Amino acid sequence: MRFAISTSFQPVDHLAPIARAADELGYHSIGVPDHVVDFEELATPYPYTPDGSRRWTHDTAWPDPWVLIGALAAVTTRVRFFTSVYVPAIRSPFQVAKSVGTAAVLSGNRVSLGVGIGWCREEFELLGQDFSTRGRRTDEALALMADLWRPGWTEFDGEFHTAPRLAMEPTPTERIPIFVGGLSDVAFRRAARHDGWVGDLFSIERAGEIAGRLAAARAEIGAEGDFSVITALSDAFLPEHFERAEAAGVTDCWTMPWAYYHGLDATLEQKLESMERFAADVLVPLNG
Repeated sequence: MRFAISTSFQPVDHLAPIARAADELGYHSIGVPDHVVDFEELATPYPYTPDGSRRWTHDTAWPDPWVLIGALAAVTTRVRFFTSVYVPAIRSPFQVAKSVGTAAVLSGNRVSLGVGIGWCREEFELLGQDFSTRGRRTDEALALMADLWRPGWTEFDGEFHTAPRLAMEPTPTERIPIFVGGLSDVAFRRAARHDGWVGDLFSIERAGEIAGRLAAARAEIGAEGDFSVITALSDAFLPEHFERAEAAGVTDCWTMPWAYYHGLDATLEQKLESMERFAADVLVPLNG
């Protein structure tokens, strides 16, 4: 079982110390969320709470993921980064490819792109993008970006985007893994075509059910190779709990260790102490 630190809702000045600690303590990766703005009022319900309310307050910081990953990569040497999740359909795929590719180069290929089709209609409208076509545009953007991340000339002729013969440098020296978020059958099939799936907060039993659906979707298209199932777990605290989740198909657990020991409002010092304590209590017994 691999472990990721979630940076959701954290003060910006806590992020570099948290990243350095994750790098030193053996955490596998750091998850970085994405929103451009936060609206005072929304007609679109948030899809991951029972009543549609948001989990954050309006003063929560949402730093640009790729600026943040570039900064955190500069103070770490080993830990990987993934977005949890980034919404390419509210942006130009050319600009997304440039930002992600540059971050991959600067980090030494320690970047994975976690994507979702997006849930907030108001954010799409604000940025001048069509909400109704976001799924098809996401699929096309991923294909276009994969071409742009390869060295040499690229041409592209799609439903939504075309590109004359052009090159985008710098290009990564390794393929950038793509993870997909979402809970629909369409999202599971999209994830199966790529390198992994990024989830929300689930019980071990529910996460295992989702892992099974993802495995079935991959088997249906004959997908082979490594595949990541990344999610937070609501009922895992001890090594044996995480072993059970791994046996059910979860490969990575993303977590905020301070929530176990001090609560979500922990100070920076408490967060760093909790990361070290969780590493001793869980990471070392599981992984050495």
